[in-house]
Amino acid sequence: MVTGKVFKFGDNVDTDVIIPARYLNAPSPEELAKHCMEDIDPAFVGKVHQGDIMVGGANFGCGSSREHAPIAIQASGVACVIAASFARIFYRNAINIGFPILECPEAAQAIGNGDTVSVDFSTGVIRDETTGQTFQAAAFPAFINRIIDKGGLLKYLKARQDG
Repeated sequence: MVTGKVFKFGDNVDTDVIIPARYLNAPSPEELAKHCMEDIDPAFVGKVHQGDIMVGGANFGCGSSREHAPIAIQASGVACVIAASFARIFYRNAINIGFPILECPEAAQAIGNGDTVSVDFSTGVIRDETTGQTFQAAAFPAFINRIIDKGGLLKYLKARQDG
């Protein structure tokens, strides 16, 4: 369960907006985070705090297949992304690094920038604490919860191998 302030973006937020290509050689997730969303909201990194939530419209994370995009968002402190829909490669990259994302068109439409939102990953319930509205996203299957809980696919597979 997480609760955080919302940073809301529109439809078709592509990976080049999430982390501009000029920063792809950054040596660490922390360095990527310094440039997260800067071409769409230059003040984003100065406003975001650990545990905040990003909300997007349709086709969030479209564009190139780079895993840098969910890494930059996660490293910036964002606890999860809620969107009307995700580009499939972004969805897979997010799960692979253990970063929770939820598809819920109703929530993405209704939640406002600056609202406070709570998300229960085990049930998929999203509650806009500012307005009192509740939304239902699909909960992750158990195996995806295990991947997220372990911090990503590689850590999950290592833990399984180790026993």
